Amino acid sequence: MHTDRRRLLGLLAGSLAAPKLGQAAAADATMNRITAYAFSFDGLQGGPIRLSDFAGKPILVVNTASLCGYTPQYAGLEQLYKRFHDRGLVMIGVPSNDFGGQEPGGVTDIVATANHQYGVTFPLAAKADVVGPNAHPFYKWAASERPLETPKWNFHKYLVGRDGHVAAVFATQVEPMEARVVDAVAKEFGRE
Repeated sequence: MHTDRRRLLGLLAGSLAAPKLGQAAAADATMNRITAYAFSFDGLQGGPIRLSDFAGKPILVVNTASLCGYTPQYAGLEQLYKRFHDRGLVMIGVPSNDFGGQEPGGVTDIVATANHQYGVTFPLAAKADVVGPNAHPFYKWAASERPLETPKWNFHKYLVGRDGHVAAVFATQVEPMEARVVDAVAKEFGRE
């Protein structure tokens, strides 16, 4: 009798908990539906950069810095951008002073490095935090999508796929024109 009562109580408790589990699953599903298109950046020289304006296009978001040993990657980023821009690639540089204090300047300094020294033509966002409690909301979202692949230094690259989710992540040391980056971008369009 005690065994049947315990089993009945266990079944009853399980059925009462099921709606809460269902609600948690629904909440998780809602969070999973958030895409990169929900976010925007302030532009370096004014105006917003709304990712929703690029829905259905791949977007490469890169945290940048003017005084970093990896700053020459601007040239490779520009080359990648020129190669795929006509097909729809969007690229956004996000200047950040988070790592080593290597983006200490303001708009004029960032423009001098990115645009004048390296010929960057892709949009640059206003300087933003990319890690920590004050990280830009896009970076918080990307960290939730890829928690083990968050920025550890400047020139960390997130490729947002055409579905609005993180399709690939490339650490600082990965050069923009390396085959794995080019292939990941090309995959978003189908092979070249």
